Amino acid sequence: MYHSVDTEPEDPYLVTVHPDRLRGQLRWLSHSGLRGVSVGELERAHAAGTAAGLVGLSFDDGYRDFLDQAVPLLADHGFTATVYVVARKMGADNDWDREGPRKPLMTARQVRAVVDAGMEVGSHSLTHVALAGLAPERLTAEVAESRSILQDVTGCAVEGFCYPYGSFDPAAVGAVEAAGYTHACAVSPGAAAGPHTLPRSYVGDRDGPLRLTAKYLRHRWTR
Repeated sequence: MYHSVDTEPEDPYLVTVHPDRLRGQLRWLSHSGLRGVSVGELERAHAAGTAAGLVGLSFDDGYRDFLDQAVPLLADHGFTATVYVVARKMGADNDWDREGPRKPLMTARQVRAVVDAGMEVGSHSLTHVALAGLAPERLTAEVAESRSILQDVTGCAVEGFCYPYGSFDPAAVGAVEAAGYTHACAVSPGAAAGPHTLPRSYVGDRDGPLRLTAKYLRHRWTR
């Protein structure tokens, strides 16, 4: 689970990774015999029983630096990834992060460029609001309308969803399923984990080879 990839990695939320650090993390995956793929590809491989050696890579929020910084590094390693885009925030910035820093989000044209580069685009809701406890009408808009917008932008079926802040409840999961998504990412759903509440492991700028190895082993032990 990544977010921003920027040459100024420090931020109050610790979700920004320096490009050099990302390069090293991708190199670590490759040297470990693992290949980074989109979440959709990983899910299809699991269903076919061919997921050995694959790792799903996801980038939340749809920052412009995903196209500028992450995509070239992913391509250098023969990897793909999923970027989760906030549908009504394309071309704006991450105004939901009150403490900043403000970072530009991809425009619709840049989102299409990501698809052309072989990456998967998923929905990160309409406005980046926590979904747990939302009124039914608002919940439907955040989940279903965002999918429709992104499908119009990309010209592709949008199969994946990602819960902002990792916030979900049974109603949110039901709305995601009803909207037609085949899978959805959470953060640490615990016993609620399933195809529409996939667990992920946070990766930050402090994660070098030793920390990545520990997280990988923890993931295998948890499974």
